[in-house]
Amino acid sequence: MTRTKPLTLVLLAVLGGTLAWFLETALVATGNAVVIPPLTLSFALALIGAIVIVMALPVRRVARRVEGARVDPFYATRVVMLAKASSLSGALLGGAGLAIAAYLLTRSVVPGIGSITLAFAAAVGAVVLLVCGLVAEHMCAIPPDDEDPREGRPNPGGLS
Repeated sequence: MTRTKPLTLVLLAVLGGTLAWFLETALVATGNAVVIPPLTLSFALALIGAIVIVMALPVRRVARRVEGARVDPFYATRVVMLAKASSLSGALLGGAGLAIAAYLLTRSVVPGIGSITLAFAAAVGAVVLLVCGLVAEHMCAIPPDDEDPREGRPNPGGLS
């Protein structure tokens, strides 16, 4: 699996922001109330990020070749996939949270400070999830083998 690319995260944040902005616009145009993320969403996202990092600790011990450290390969695969999913979800939700806050700030009648604060809090929780996912993904990376004799030298005769 390859590491998460920054361009992918930026594109997902823009996609999440665009979708949230259009959703808010459509809700207001139809006479409905705008979506305000609850405070519990921020805490849940940050908690999920912390759990992902704790789950990556045993994999890091094995990746750093700590003596006696063992981990099930299926567990390691699941942790890496969860870390990648967390970073992608964090980017998507972070963009959505910022778009909701921006939408609320651009209205002719600005809503209460509590609504704007909740939107920014959701964005912060999503960024925490994003960062924790990237850190856990980095923790699960296996360092390159220093003892590979073919590394850095051309392949003689084109044999593999």
